[in-house]
Amino acid sequence: MPPRVALYVENCLAESSPNPPVSEKTLETWFDQWLEILTPDLPPALSYEIGLRLTNDAQIQELNTQYRQQNKPTDVLAFASLEADLPQSQEMLASQPLYLGDIVVSIDTAERQAQQQEHSLSTELAWFTAHGLLHLLGWDHPDEESLMQMLQQQVILQKGVSIIIDLE
Repeated sequence: MPPRVALYVENCLAESSPNPPVSEKTLETWFDQWLEILTPDLPPALSYEIGLRLTNDAQIQELNTQYRQQNKPTDVLAFASLEADLPQSQEMLASQPLYLGDIVVSIDTAERQAQQQEHSLSTELAWFTAHGLLHLLGWDHPDEESLMQMLQQQVILQKGVSIIIDLE
């Protein structure tokens, strides 16, 4: 049986933009498909939980400053819970979802980059959220080679949800 994810979406832009760029159902479908593709890389669990926060440049800049000491907006931040050595028994993993962490995406940046890349906001949002998911699972890109490996994995994830991205 493919892994299931409980996705908790917080749309911090609800007052200014009540309609999210992608429905929660679509987001859940993406994450379900991606976790199925990434099954070999997943820690074993009955199911998984992820938090997703859609925000603006000002809010993501605050988080970027606080947690990464970079006082500027960014596209996506990921806060992986698996980086902490939390005790997890087999009984726990079999009875409750494994919390993978939180992904924060700036819709402001996603809109700008979607225009620059000449594709839709939903495509850019899929790109950012897939990138965040990979970070939650331990992927990182401290150098050009690891960045290219991560980007290629993102292309695979996008293809899994019928979004075609060309890195060229």
